[in-house]
Amino acid sequence: METIRWGIIGCGDVTEVKSGPAFYKVPGSALVAVMRRDEDKVKDYARRHKVSKWYTDAGQLIADPEVNAVYIATPPSSHLEYALAAIEAGKPVYLEKPMTLNAGEAKKIKDACNTNHVKLTVAHYRRAQPRFRKLRELINEKAIGDIRYVQLEFNKQRMNETDLQKSGNAWRVDPKVAGGGLFNDLAPHQLDIIYYLFGDAEKISAIAAKQGGVYNASDMISAAILLNDQIVFNGTWCFSAAATLEKDECRIVGDKGSIRFSFFAQQPLVLEIKGQVQEFSFESLQHVQQPMIEEVVRYFGGQGGNPCSAEEGYAVMKWIDRINGN
Repeated sequence: METIRWGIIGCGDVTEVKSGPAFYKVPGSALVAVMRRDEDKVKDYARRHKVSKWYTDAGQLIADPEVNAVYIATPPSSHLEYALAAIEAGKPVYLEKPMTLNAGEAKKIKDACNTNHVKLTVAHYRRAQPRFRKLRELINEKAIGDIRYVQLEFNKQRMNETDLQKSGNAWRVDPKVAGGGLFNDLAPHQLDIIYYLFGDAEKISAIAAKQGGVYNASDMISAAILLNDQIVFNGTWCFSAAATLEKDECRIVGDKGSIRFSFFAQQPLVLEIKGQVQEFSFESLQHVQQPMIEEVVRYFGGQGGNPCSAEEGYAVMKWIDRINGN
């Protein structure tokens, strides 16, 4: 298999630990170039991560003949532009979530991949993590029987003015950059796992509101989704809750038992059947995207399937648009 030689567009916070180092740690993978518009910051990143080339122009990175795959880790507002440029250049793409600002943009990327026969994987990286692989295994082996419903509750404290002034936070609550605020930033991780477990939606109804009066985007969302096999999903997301009420819990209920877990906290999966409780614990990952990047490298090298296709990313973006009222 030819070494996958990566170029990163947008080497910001997410690439420091969560993803970036995996590109030069995974077998068959090398990080050869990075891009950021701020010259001082991109030079510093390249020095610290021992990357030989750096750019302040994405087009130059895409055109670099040594780069044969592109990781796009910019805010969502530029995903469409950079993804289409890489696809037109014939270079496979690993694209951060959310896939785009909206489903219409996601469809353009999906169609471009199909037209140009270029590989693309959406970075819904929790799919490849051991805890969610175990969750899928339990569901598929009917450990809790036939699934009846899924209940998700997610509360986060409202960011204060100091938090909002930080560059790493400000764009996340700006719909023009993020698409739909903190919901669009965090919920794709959750909704994609629901899609990964149960497939596409048959019906979606939702309410989105601006309760806290601080963000331009909605900070209170409630959604009901009818999934395949008549499974009902109910989710609430509150981004202006009291600090004491922060919560990250999902419960999947079947006709024989239930599974309780969190999406972001390092908590065990809790399987309960007839009053008997079993916990499955997992070690923390140094680089949370590394299992997914290992699969992407195999896929781009022709050694495996696509762990999250453009079609799947587009489907999740359609859910997000419907929930946001778009």
